[in-house]
Order: sequence, then C-alpha cells, then structure tokens
Amino acid sequence: MSDVIIRGAAGILTGLSGPLERTSGDIRVRDGKISAIGAVTPAPADTVIEADGCVIYPGLISTHHHLFQSVLKGVQAGIDLPLEGWLRTVPYSYWHKLDEDALEVAATVGLAELLLSGTTTIADHHYLFTEDYGFDPAAVIFEVAERLGIRLVLCRGGATQGRAFDIPHTQPMPYEPLDLMIRQVGDLAARFNDPAPDSMRRVVFAPTTPPWSVKPDELDVIADAARAMKLRMHSHLSETHVYVDFCLENFGKRPVQWVAEHQWLGSDIWFAHLVHLDDSELRLLAETGTGMAHCPQSNCRLGSGVAAADRLAQLGGRVSLAVDGAASNESCDMINEMHCAWQVHRAVKGAQALRAEEVLRWATAGGADVLDLPAIGTVEVGKAADLAIFDLAQPRYAGLHDPLIGPIVSGGSAHLRHLLVGGRPVVIDGAIPGLDLAALSRRAAGVVRRLAA
Repeated sequence: MSDVIIRGAAGILTGLSGPLERTSGDIRVRDGKISAIGAVTPAPADTVIEADGCVIYPGLISTHHHLFQSVLKGVQAGIDLPLEGWLRTVPYSYWHKLDEDALEVAATVGLAELLLSGTTTIADHHYLFTEDYGFDPAAVIFEVAERLGIRLVLCRGGATQGRAFDIPHTQPMPYEPLDLMIRQVGDLAARFNDPAPDSMRRVVFAPTTPPWSVKPDELDVIADAARAMKLRMHSHLSETHVYVDFCLENFGKRPVQWVAEHQWLGSDIWFAHLVHLDDSELRLLAETGTGMAHCPQSNCRLGSGVAAADRLAQLGGRVSLAVDGAASNESCDMINEMHCAWQVHRAVKGAQALRAEEVLRWATAGGADVLDLPAIGTVEVGKAADLAIFDLAQPRYAGLHDPLIGPIVSGGSAHLRHLLVGGRPVVIDGAIPGLDLAALSRRAAGVVRRLAA
C-alpha cells in the first residue's frame, strides 16, 4: 500500500497544548498512521493530496449523540419547550414508530453530517431497545458506521423502570429487567467491542438517565458488571435544575455526590451535559477523573444553561465536546458545535473565557481521552491518521489574519476538502464516496411523512 502525502496546507492545529498546539509542513501517512510531519518528499508511488488553501485539524470526536433523532428535527410540539416537555413530546412520542428503515436512514443522515463537518469518531447513546422491534438497533447503527468508515462507540442505553410524565397518553419508553440488560450488554460487547487504542468499534454500558431509568441500588450492580466486562460507562446527568431538585428531595444530595455513592465516578465514566453543578461537584469530577461531554448547542436550544466546562478544565478535569441528538439541536455539525462553545462561554463570562484552540482540544484530544482511544485525537507522529482538511477558499474565510482558527471562529457550514480515518479517505473533495445525498434526503423526507402520519 502506497503512502499518502498531504502537502501545501497553510498550517496545522494539532489538538495538543502549549507551544505544540500549532505546527506546519506536510504530512506523510503510512499504514494508517502519521509517520512524518514537516519536510516530506513524495516518492513516485505515493498518493498526494493537495491541501493548498487549507488547514488541517485532527479528526473531530463527538462524545454524546442520539442518531435516531436525526429524523425528529424541529418537531413542532416540542420546539419551544424545555427538556422535560421536549422529552414528552418528541422522543417519548415517536420512539415506537421508528422501524428498521427509519433507524437506518436516521443513522445515515446523522453520520453523513458528522463526516462532512470533519468528525471521525462518534459516541452514540442509543437507548431504544425492545423485543417489539423485531430487529437489532445496535447492529443497524454499527453497519451504517462501517459502511461510511467512521469510528463508532455505541453507548448501550436502556432502563429498568419507566418515567411518568404529566399527561396520561405518553407512550411509555421501553424497559427491561436488570439481569436481561446486563446480559444484552455483554452479548453486544462480545460481538462488537474492540479494546484496541485505535478501535473502530466500542461498546459502553450506558443506562439512560439516573435516577429515573434505574433504581439507586442498580447503579452499583451496573458499575460492577461494566467493570467486570472491562467496559466504560456513560449517562446523562444534571442537565436541568430538575435533576438537582429531584436528587436533593429524594436522596438529600446533589447529583454528582449521589452517583459517587453508587460507584459512578471515575476515569472510566463520562456524563453528558453536567450543566447544573456547584463548585464541590466540579472538584469531585476533576479529582476522580470523571469526564464531561459538553453539549452547548442542545443546552442553548432547550434553555438548560451553560455548563461550566471551562471551570472543569481549569481544575484539571476531562472535557470533551458533543453535538447531542439532532432533535434538540436540529443538526449534528461539530464545526458549529465548536463555534457555539467558543461564543457562548465568552458571552456569559467575558471575551477571555475560552480560546478557539482550547475548544479544538475539547473536540479532539479531550474526546479521545474520555473515550479511552489514545491512538487518536492529535496530529503527531505515531498517531492514527484521522485528519480533517478544511478548505478556506470561501468568502466566509476571506480576510482572516489567523486562518488556522477559521473553521472554529467563522462557523457556518464547513468546507471539507478531505477527511481521513486511519489514513483511509472517507470524504473526498467534499463528498462521501458512494453516498447519494439527494437520495438520502428524499428517504428522510419519506420517513418524516410516515412518522407524522
């Protein structure tokens, strides 16, 4: 197999910190890994990718998503509701209508948008598992990811109990006995989990939302089972004030302190959102190495607030970035997620609150750290060649004095020239090989019509 040479880029943001965060030169890719950065002379047999007018980032990593929601964007009944009302009117009202075709279309839509925004790795928190489906949702999502060439961490969700809402006709979410859930996760891990540092497939134990989806003592059982299977753990936590109030009223503790009593803090765990934390909770997360999947666009859209991701990072904590589900975001674009993160922290805390380079670290090295994929996340020799090559030859970027931060600070739709995953091209000249986007849009429109009917 010939080497790949990427040459002529305006510069590279590496995902590293300090003086190593920026570099320049050409990149040689050999056997799926970065073998040289700097002055690189192509051999006659090498494949050369011209990157003139481009900047290079590590492949972006989204650490919390719900791919099934890609066919539930802009549902009118939930568009102006906060989280609890939105849950009732969108995912809880539509989940039972999602057949295998709808899930395959949703996963393809979501992963295509992620790829075209420079994303090479995604953690999908899928929590819809029921015998009534007659198909395996996890297998469907893994198959789409394999077809498109993206790294997938499947966070296997689920519940052992239902959650009541304020109207009687809400479709109950599926739930299962705890022993069945543990067995199903173990079976899924045996089929798909690859512990390699550059794995294309991982499985994570991810009950949907403590304290509502599982009983308190079951959290301990799940933690023991996950660690016995050498699987990481993930869930939602402290997304709104409702989480905090519920835990204080029922357990006498704030959410992070409560999960700590049930073995749910540690370097093998990360939580989505973590918006409503006090300083003691932030320090506890940092001290235990528990990670955050920061989802600023979804939190803004639902009016949930702005997570103290910057404060957690200052305390030495582990911060990553994520798009969350498209039903509470209306897209799943990591470029706009970075742009939102960069702006919203500055809007609330001042112009010096967050640098663009730090946002990129959350979206790359931070994600690799939280997902325990040490072979990806940065542009440096020896790492997997997960590389996003962004074309700046658009009016949006014209006039930039610092082109390296252009994709982050200018926002908008990314102009991706090429995307490599382990050295393999998955986006070429802004297109996903073999994927007809117009046909995909027509299929998605058909799914929406069926769901609405």
